[in-house]
Amino acid sequence: MSENGRIGEVVLVTGTSSGMGMHAAVELARSGAQVIATMRDTARSARLQETADAAGVTLEVHALDVTDHAAAARVVDEVTAAHGRIDVLVNNAGQGGVGTAEQLSMEQIRAQLEVNYLAPVHLAKLVLPGMRERGHGTILTVTSVGGVVGQPFADAYCGAKFAVEGFMQSLAAVAEPFGVHVRVIEPAAVASDFVQNAVRPTDAGAYEDQLRAYIARSTGAFANAQSAADAGAAIAAAALSGEARFRWQSSEAATAFVGVSLADLDGSRVRAFTAPWIATDRPA
Repeated sequence: MSENGRIGEVVLVTGTSSGMGMHAAVELARSGAQVIATMRDTARSARLQETADAAGVTLEVHALDVTDHAAAARVVDEVTAAHGRIDVLVNNAGQGGVGTAEQLSMEQIRAQLEVNYLAPVHLAKLVLPGMRERGHGTILTVTSVGGVVGQPFADAYCGAKFAVEGFMQSLAAVAEPFGVHVRVIEPAAVASDFVQNAVRPTDAGAYEDQLRAYIARSTGAFANAQSAADAGAAIAAAALSGEARFRWQSSEAATAFVGVSLADLDGSRVRAFTAPWIATDRPA
């Protein structure tokens, strides 16, 4: 039996081809869980397999584009048929996006909602009935400090992350009496492929100076970011913990970051916090 008493749990993890999702899947397997690791393209599973081999663990790999709701239902059905249940869902798959309102098309905004909000909501809906009937389960969604602190040039991304946090926090109160624990974990900057995969505007237009300042600040933040392995370990710990707690962070830096907003009753602290990120030399 592991320290947390959760050995043998059947855990479904999304977005495991790289970064913290990959490390979370491996760490969960090291804890004794039966891990079903999903990714959009299983041709990209080599890094995951190599990391698992190095850790001396095995896990299953399934293809899943989380925005394909029919495919998500099939994977949940297949895992349930093979293992009898899903004890833990880790909604890790996500996508970054850089751009402010005028630069974003409605298609880009909807795409952020599809990946970062609707996909984890749909997966939660798929696993909830079985968890509720068994009186046992955990749904952990990897959000972001951007789900608590609205940030410049992250309008659509933060909007989607705020939305999923609100959904999960509302669900948590209803699910808890049935033995289902609903949680979120909020990483800050993590050294991974996340930044490279973020969608960015091709023409900054009137916002060029502000965007340049934001990119410079973000580059510095990610240069000193938490490692993906450390973030993955924090995700695994939150997923298997017996502690009754809704909101988690992956690092002390993330805790300090979200604390700016959670104690900000009038919004002034967040505004003062983020304004320097896009400061330029131009007069106001």
